[in-house]
Amino acid sequence: MMPQASTAAATRPSSAWTGWGQWLALVTMTLDHLARYVFPDAWGLGWVDSSLGRIAFPLFAAMVAWHGLFNTRNPLRYARRVLVIGLIAQLPYMLMPRAADGLILNICFTLSLGLTGAAWARALPERLERNVLGRRRLAIEAGAALAIWAIAGYIVEYGHLGLLMIPFYMLALARLHQGGDGLSERLASTAMALPILVVAGLMNSSDMAKSFTVATTLAILLLAAGAHRLPAEVPLRMPRRLWLGWYPGHFAAIALWLWVSGGLS
Repeated sequence: MMPQASTAAATRPSSAWTGWGQWLALVTMTLDHLARYVFPDAWGLGWVDSSLGRIAFPLFAAMVAWHGLFNTRNPLRYARRVLVIGLIAQLPYMLMPRAADGLILNICFTLSLGLTGAAWARALPERLERNVLGRRRLAIEAGAALAIWAIAGYIVEYGHLGLLMIPFYMLALARLHQGGDGLSERLASTAMALPILVVAGLMNSSDMAKSFTVATTLAILLLAAGAHRLPAEVPLRMPRRLWLGWYPGHFAAIALWLWVSGGLS
């Protein structure tokens, strides 16, 4: 889910942290799914879902937002690549024991739609400035975007709030990276960070889950505010094929295990 192209912006922040983020996201996601689908309740591992498992989604969303904002010329093409992974992963994802949830599209659909919406919103000022977007067309596009968000929120993983993560991340990351030493600039940066923190806090029900999600989100915001200079390059970079194939692959492996062990009817 990483972009291939990169911008030539001289002020682009370091993305070294994403090498660490990839490993952390895959590990916490896998632990979450193992605790949820593989290990029996008698093992008492439900706490993983409410703690370490709540790191993965805000971290995935942050990396997509970061690359979409700083490291790719074409966010929509990047969103399409994420969508392809989601399409491949959907069948094994649907084999998980989640029948009570009905039809739910996996996290890649959430990330792809979120990035698409964020790219549309970020392009609006330039389109308005160039007078290529009239009021009527703006109203139609805004109405369509709102309708897609309202409908898709019922069928994608993490729902309506999940779809807002990337747009609000990009809003905050862009402002925090621009920085500014004046009081007004600092207050503006803080204000732009509030929406993503509010969404992160609303995404889960338990206090523990909220704490892990908000803490992860806050760490990303600190990276955008200047801490991106601190992490060194990860010693072992994740192979691209592993990064692209792990999401559908680990669901397929879990489904196979459940079938062999009788967990799938």
